[in-house]
Amino acid sequence: MNRLLIYDISEDRLRAKVADTCKDYGLKRVQYSAFFGFLTQNYVEELQKKIRRLLSDSAGWSIIIFTMSEDNLSKTIEMHKDYRYEESLR
Repeated sequence: MNRLLIYDISEDRLRAKVADTCKDYGLKRVQYSAFFGFLTQNYVEELQKKIRRLLSDSAGWSIIIFTMSEDNLSKTIEMHKDYRYEESLR
């Protein structure tokens, strides 16, 4: 399934580790604190465990993983000007 992972992590070092972990799972950065890509449910569960371990001693963080159907993805609206991350949602 297509997944959109967003996070709010206050510590720079931990935020960078979570970003690297997202990339390790093949997710592409689409915003500063948002990653998108295809992940099976098993990989989502594995990713959750890795991120929880990374952030276990940290206070004040939030991560949300959205599941997006192909139908919802086809209705996505992207708006930007002179702004580009690694990949768009499509």
